[in-house]
Amino acid sequence: MAIGEAGPGGARDGSQPGKRLEATMRDRLGRECVYVPSCRFGLYAALRHWCPPGGRVLMSPVNDDVIFFVVLAAGLRPVQAPLDPSDASVDVDAVPEEVWGSLSAVLTTNLYGNPDPAPRLRARCDALGIPLFEDAAHAIGSEVGGRPVGTWGDASVFSLSKHVGAKAGGILAVADPALRETLERSCADLLLPRRTKAEVAYAVRPYAEAAVRALRLRRAAWATMRLLGRVEREEIRMPLRPRELARAAGSAPGLDAHDPWVRVDMHDYRLRSGRFRLGRIGRRLDRLDGVLARCRAGTELLQSTRWAGPAAGAGPAAGAGPANGSRDAAQPLFRVPLLVADRDGAVRALARRGIVVGYLYDPPLDDYAGAEFTDPSPAPDGARWFARHALPVDPLRARAVVAALEESGVRPAGVPEGLVPSGG
Repeated sequence: MAIGEAGPGGARDGSQPGKRLEATMRDRLGRECVYVPSCRFGLYAALRHWCPPGGRVLMSPVNDDVIFFVVLAAGLRPVQAPLDPSDASVDVDAVPEEVWGSLSAVLTTNLYGNPDPAPRLRARCDALGIPLFEDAAHAIGSEVGGRPVGTWGDASVFSLSKHVGAKAGGILAVADPALRETLERSCADLLLPRRTKAEVAYAVRPYAEAAVRALRLRRAAWATMRLLGRVEREEIRMPLRPRELARAAGSAPGLDAHDPWVRVDMHDYRLRSGRFRLGRIGRRLDRLDGVLARCRAGTELLQSTRWAGPAAGAGPAAGAGPANGSRDAAQPLFRVPLLVADRDGAVRALARRGIVVGYLYDPPLDDYAGAEFTDPSPAPDGARWFARHALPVDPLRARAVVAALEESGVRPAGVPEGLVPSGG
């Protein structure tokens, strides 16, 4: 059970579809797996199991703000890491020794599928006697150090909403198989009962979205959502609401007080999954290898362009960034972060072709949240530069993206002198 916390009781979800999802991911990773309703929920469960309240967690400042709030909900203090500006991986050598000595855990991001330097982080965590967690939401098919992302940490979490495309579900994988049942029970204690309304909404969502696309009603649908008060982000980052967040911190660890932040973009993140939902996720997961192959091909095309950044086309580490240094072939990225001089202009150019750019994480979390809620990065410029210039594009639309950027004359951005990573 999570440390010091109990949630709604009830039997564990032992449905066959859920077990099949776990078995599929166990075969991919060689690790015991627990199905969870979302990646963020699985991460919360892992943080609660391994980290005592008040601990300090090193993480990337270029990350989804939801993950930041999950760390806060677990009663932990986020510590923002310096980043390699070419791909936003953790710059291990730029983390001061006094920061390493203060940590309770390290959390990787593997942004867009570009791996963080997990072998080096694993060695650091082993030397310090602290756990390594891998957020592999974007990296279900990526590798680092000759192993899949998600097989380096004490625990790793995967999203089944991203490459899998199921818009629901996640996996919590653990290094120690003896912990599987304990974590499964902890997750069960934290889950909320499934809701018929949520299951019906999940069932009809693909058809509603297809109708909106076919009738070209995206703008009307967005306006309606805003009118109904269902739009939770007007900007890239959700509203911080610092007074309310400070009050919620007094209840940490716990998801209930932090729910207004943790649920954004996925209100059923902690609901038990029904059989229909599990069945659809399973069918999508069965097609994952084909999706990854297409993502890899699109990534290769995009990394061959002039917008791919200083690492692209630079020998065996092409597209990897100097901090990783172990990628001979393209990863099947979830999004390919092209580096452009005018990101807003590039977003508009793609929008004219009907290509929507999402998964932007600007400004970095330390600039967004401030010192009241996080320790700022000791070297923030790399993260700030990447967050401002990264244009994350879907590799499955690679050819259309290249055509739109060429037609619009979008200029690439070069990493300024002085922003090379310390290990480069």
